[in-house]
Amino acid sequence: MSSTIAGRTAIVAGNGQLPLAVAESLRKRGADPLIVAIRGEAEPAIYEGRHAEISIVELGGLVKILKAEGISNVVLAGGIRHRPEFRHALRPGNGNLVALYRFLRAFRLGDDGLLRAVIATIESYGFRVVGAHEIVPDILAPEPAILTRRQPDQDSIANMHAARKAAVAIGALDIGQGAIAVGGRVVALEGVEGTDAMLQRVAELRLANRIHRKGGVLVKCAKPQQEVRADLPAIGISTIENAANAGLKVIAVESGRTRILGYEETIKAANEAGLFIETFVQEARADGN
Repeated sequence: MSSTIAGRTAIVAGNGQLPLAVAESLRKRGADPLIVAIRGEAEPAIYEGRHAEISIVELGGLVKILKAEGISNVVLAGGIRHRPEFRHALRPGNGNLVALYRFLRAFRLGDDGLLRAVIATIESYGFRVVGAHEIVPDILAPEPAILTRRQPDQDSIANMHAARKAAVAIGALDIGQGAIAVGGRVVALEGVEGTDAMLQRVAELRLANRIHRKGGVLVKCAKPQQEVRADLPAIGISTIENAANAGLKVIAVESGRTRILGYEETIKAANEAGLFIETFVQEARADGN
C-alpha cells in the first residue's frame, strides 16, 4: 500500500469480488479494514465476516459509521446493479443539506457524474476517497502486451480497431465502457446492463444468424472523463466464460485503466478457452493526457 495512504480504511462494498480482494490485501499488510456492505448489492461472502450495512442512499448512516470507526480513507469497490431512486435520498438523516443537495443534483447525470458527486460528498465530511488500485496496484492491466498463448489474426486486428473506436465514443457520452465488433463492424455496445449482458446479447445474435457464426472482439476501456477512483472497467473469469459462449476470439483491455480480477485464474481460463487477451494504450493518452 502506498505510504501516502495512512490511517484506517473502509471498503464500501458493492457486488463482485473486488471488495473482498481489497480487504484481503489490507489484512495481509496487518491493517484492520472496515467493510460496509451495500444492502442488495454486496456478495454473500461479505456478510460472513465483521461488517456494517447501509442502503445505497444512506449517506448520513455511512458518515456516522465512518466517524465511529475512526476511518480516514474510503474505497468504493464493486458494482452497483440498481441505480438509487431520487425519493429515497430525501429521507431524514441522509446527510447535511449542502452535501445532500450536491448528491441529489447528480441523480440526473450519467454514472460518472453520479460517482463524482458521491466522492465529493464523502470527502466533504473529511474522509479521503482512494481507488482500489491504490491499495492493490497489481489488479490493473499491465503494460501493452499479449497475455495469453494465442496470437491475433488479421480479422481480429480489424475488429479490435473498430471496437476500440466505438468504446471510446460511448465512453465520451457516459454510456458504457465496452464494445464488440464482429466481421469488421460493431455489433454491440455496453449500456447500463453491463458487459456480461452485452455478451449474452451477442450469443443470442449468433444463434439467430444475425451475425457471423465465429470470431469477434470485446474491447473494454475507461471513459475519456473517467473518475479513476471508482468504476474502472474490469474483466474476470465470468467475462472469459461469457465471451467464449458468445464465440469471441479476443478480449482487448486498456493498460493501466482496466482491472483484471483474479489475474492468474482469468488468464488460465482464457488459455483453456482458446481466447486471446491483449492490453493496449489509447493513442490520445499515450502522452499522459
